[in-house]
Amino acid sequence: MSDAKNTEEVVASPDVHFEPVCKLEQLTDIKTLEEEEEVLFKMRAKLFRFEKTTNEWKERGTGDVKFLKHKTTGKVRLIMRRDKTLKLCCNHYITSDMKLNPNVGSDRSWVWSVVADFAEEEARQETLAIRFANSENANKFKAQFEECQKMNSELENKKEEKKEEKKEEEKKEEKKE
Repeated sequence: MSDAKNTEEVVASPDVHFEPVCKLEQLTDIKTLEEEEEVLFKMRAKLFRFEKTTNEWKERGTGDVKFLKHKTTGKVRLIMRRDKTLKLCCNHYITSDMKLNPNVGSDRSWVWSVVADFAEEEARQETLAIRFANSENANKFKAQFEECQKMNSELENKKEEKKEEKKEEEKKEEKKE
């Protein structure tokens, strides 16, 4: 009988409450620097970078890839944030010299080279690859990539034209004097 008394189980209480050691303040404004940009394209993908020293592809992250157009300048950039941490794994402008190539053996991934990718806070030359769930999504990405290249090259052409016009005006003013 004494054994029965010793083996009594303590019933767990369903409403256990613990006081926090310290209180955390809720951040109200988290700035992503995407507030002044409009999303042109957003799709889930996995990003890789080519490591030249080991001659292999390294995974950079999985998340939403976006084309963002700045509301005042009109320039388009490509960014990608990792799912849970929201850390940037890709951040660069789309330039006309970038060439999107199909990845060997896959119809759902693309490879391109970037002169200056700012995902690691400093500009680095990278070779990037992106893989999508299916070939349809990959083709949508390619179409948007090429459209963004056209938009940015048109902006650059307008800048060059304005510079040339300004130089011509300066030359005319010098001749008048």
